[in-house]
Amino acid sequence: MTGLVDAASFKSAWLDGFVTAYGRTVRKVPGAYGVVGRHAPRPGKVSVIIGGGCGHYPAFAGLVGPGLADAAVIGDVFTSPSAEQVYRTARAADAGAGVLFSYGNYSGDVMHFGLAARRLAAEGIDSRTVLVTDDVASGAAENTEVRRGVAGDFFVFKIAGAAADRGDDLDTVAALASKANARTRTYGAAFGGCTLPGQADPLFTVEPGRVELGLGIHGEPGARTVDRMSASELAAELVDTLLPQLPDGADRVAVLLNGLGRTKYEELFACYPEIERRLRTAGLRPHRPEVGEFVTSLDMAGLSLSLMVLDDELAELHDAACATPGFRTLSPQLSGEAGIRATPHRSEEVPDSEDAPDEARHGGVVHALLAAALDRVAEQEDELGRLDAVAGDGDHGQGIVRGLRAAVDAADRAGSHSGDARSVGAALLSAGTALADAAGGASGALYGALLGETGAGLRLRDGSAVDTGLLADAVRGACDAVAELGGAQRGDKTLLDALEPFRDTLTEQARSGADVVQAVPVAALEATKAAEATAELASARGRASRLGARDLGTPDPGATSLALMLTAFGEALTGGSGATGPSTETSTSQESRQGGLT
Repeated sequence: MTGLVDAASFKSAWLDGFVTAYGRTVRKVPGAYGVVGRHAPRPGKVSVIIGGGCGHYPAFAGLVGPGLADAAVIGDVFTSPSAEQVYRTARAADAGAGVLFSYGNYSGDVMHFGLAARRLAAEGIDSRTVLVTDDVASGAAENTEVRRGVAGDFFVFKIAGAAADRGDDLDTVAALASKANARTRTYGAAFGGCTLPGQADPLFTVEPGRVELGLGIHGEPGARTVDRMSASELAAELVDTLLPQLPDGADRVAVLLNGLGRTKYEELFACYPEIERRLRTAGLRPHRPEVGEFVTSLDMAGLSLSLMVLDDELAELHDAACATPGFRTLSPQLSGEAGIRATPHRSEEVPDSEDAPDEARHGGVVHALLAAALDRVAEQEDELGRLDAVAGDGDHGQGIVRGLRAAVDAADRAGSHSGDARSVGAALLSAGTALADAAGGASGALYGALLGETGAGLRLRDGSAVDTGLLADAVRGACDAVAELGGAQRGDKTLLDALEPFRDTLTEQARSGADVVQAVPVAALEATKAAEATAELASARGRASRLGARDLGTPDPGATSLALMLTAFGEALTGGSGATGPSTETSTSQESRQGGLT
């Protein structure tokens, strides 16, 4: 990256610039990091909404326009947008015929889009979801549902957008998008890693004279490394890998040769003749091939090949006219500047944390504990990023710090007192929602659920003080919710490997009669030991699980950050390092004698 924009402002800066430059075709969703086409919403039309982290332009915002997507919602770099952002964008684009969500198969996206869909359903807005699972390097042929979505996103979005544009109903649009996904396969190669905004070094490097095969689009390294190839040799490798993966009966194929951000168009064109020759030799007819950048990975040097097996209907939809900033074919005349429908909802009535007036701030115990956690995690932000970069995209430290800042601010406004479990629960609920919205990604969803579900458990006990037993019960419920949301279990190398020992030790401490000030540090110590022990595990969930045992020997970043937070909670309670000042220490000494949470 050039360093023109720092990490903190990257998402907002480029999105504002995009809307400014292409305001004739798109406009920003009020109060959200999303864009809606000026052609939308069109009454009675299914709304196609796509999205994911930024760093992939022209996906996702650049593919909004007539004949393609109606709206796109954008997360931070390589991080899913939050459920709140998805919800606001969907409400802005909804035209009364339902919403089709489509996005790559990544844990954070699945969780946040899923939460938004549930919220829309509660308001009477029907939706369907089509996950893109085209990457052959991330799952076996007989287990395609675990595969991640890469450049094949483009084909699925194009088919869905064309079907919706011609007036198909929601079930039909979803069925055709699913059909496109089932017939799409992608394989890629990288010659150099990408660099996150604000960072000096790339997420991974490729040795001179070597190439990584089977890479992802979030800065993940490839599945295997081989000697550098010529353009024709690499084209042969890509085609020969994909051919056995295609559905039976393939005849015509749509072809997408996609650049990942740094590879020049001329180099892509140099690869294409061998791609077409091999396809024709295999008895396949290339149909309207596209060569260029469609789903990038910041400044990664590399390319990918996507093939979609066509029948007559898919070919018709693939060829249908569309007009977007990033791709157009037989562009239709844009009709006017129909504004997006103003759809009031409760979230817009809550001021952003940066704009909240000082007099609305109330501090309290939850604010003090989260502030201590923020200090501790921020100290280790770079190390958490290093751990995450071993088999992921390296943004865990940035995301959690960003989320904790928002959580601290939300808890500050909410106010809380340990003598009133309901107030503590309400503050945790607010903090969890803010954390998930600001952090995004799988970690944001899981940490948001952890705080929010703990708060929900405490909130039911109106008038009660927070003692160890009550806290243990709330953490138990939150642990179950996190496991269900993430689809993980202990031993999968996730934050559950630290959370469950914390839960179990806290329960034991409650049975022994220990008060909260005594119990939390003891339980946090067990969580820390368990987090360190995750170095002996290989990931069974998320992106890292698709790279074999690459992360063996490295602690899980999620378990590590959770242990840091829990340790900070314990230190704040006992007045050690991480406490937030004399007033917190005084409150600790008073309430510890009462067995309450400080």
